[in-house]
Amino acid sequence: MGKHDGQDLPVSATQFMAQFMRLKRGSVSRRHFLGVTGLGLATAALGGACGHPFVGPVAAQDAGRLIHLNSWPNYHDPATFEAFTAATGIAVDLSVTSSNETMLRALSTGTANWDLFVPTNHTISTYVERDLIEELDLARLRHYDAASQNLLFTWAGQVSGRTYAVPKNWGTTGIAVNTGELRTGISSWKDFFATAMNEGSGRTMVHDYQMTTIGSALVSLGHSFNSVDPTALAEAEELLLAVKPHLLAIDSDYQAAMRAGDAWLTMCWTNDGLQLNRDMPEIEFTLGSDGGEIWTDYFAIPKSAPNKAAAYALLDFLLDPAVAAREHMTNGAPTTDRRVMELLPKEIRSNRIIYPDEAALTPLEFGAAVTLTDPGRADLMARFKAA
Repeated sequence: MGKHDGQDLPVSATQFMAQFMRLKRGSVSRRHFLGVTGLGLATAALGGACGHPFVGPVAAQDAGRLIHLNSWPNYHDPATFEAFTAATGIAVDLSVTSSNETMLRALSTGTANWDLFVPTNHTISTYVERDLIEELDLARLRHYDAASQNLLFTWAGQVSGRTYAVPKNWGTTGIAVNTGELRTGISSWKDFFATAMNEGSGRTMVHDYQMTTIGSALVSLGHSFNSVDPTALAEAEELLLAVKPHLLAIDSDYQAAMRAGDAWLTMCWTNDGLQLNRDMPEIEFTLGSDGGEIWTDYFAIPKSAPNKAAAYALLDFLLDPAVAAREHMTNGAPTTDRRVMELLPKEIRSNRIIYPDEAALTPLEFGAAVTLTDPGRADLMARFKAA
């Protein structure tokens, strides 16, 4: 048994992931996994870090038996939702989306039935302007502590002094490369696109998401990640149309292709980079030395949510430091919460994929709100995908 900052840990991070991979392969049962790793204690631990017990029967009575959560690929551990259901009787229906533009379109057109969803920092102000998300009742989030949050990553959740979203975690958009297949050294977005059209031809993936695909192309050409300048966008389009015939796919869910060896090179978010490298060390994750994206993902409740009581119940559950720490150890995306950081083993806190040094973060940019609805970027992405 390991010990960190006075906290007993049932297993180390390495042991945790070994058990997790055994579970994924089917060589151990879910019950074994929950017991060995301590995730089975998550229900009992709810509120433990803050002294507020989670009142499961009351939540279940008020919130029905189902909550719809919309999020991103490879972003949650099913065991966490099983613990929530065990505590409350509320099942979690998880759907995934490939881009913030798709999320915005679904909510704007009324086609989304989500109770809780996970938008990125640059979208929050637009959701507020369009009256699509709730101002949060923080009194219902007993496990949220604004004072424990790193303001560098959490400022976008507040608009005009009101809190509309609370952070899930932060991260970066970088490059994953299978070094067992590709000999070309890649340390920048310029390298990424050049390799995609040469040694990585037919083995490269880009996101089905204009923010990162167009943004990274812009960075490779010396422009801002957030540029909406028509001249800069025209240059990015020329590059993307040149690379298009060399791509394996345009897809934001790229882990399966990288694991199977079908893809050797892909745009990659922090959590995917950690998961891939943890299981296949030959897949390395790097940030572009020429720039790129740093982001924070948030939890928000749509105005149209059919089950807001369940949304608050699940959100409060996920904000519990004990639960969030377990999620972190599986997911890999860095935390914004000092309380969660204190629960993590040193080997996670010192991992440079998850927590890069300041020099690596300095060239990166947070997404700007204008990029979400800019018609120039939307039209460029449509032409690129149709080419």
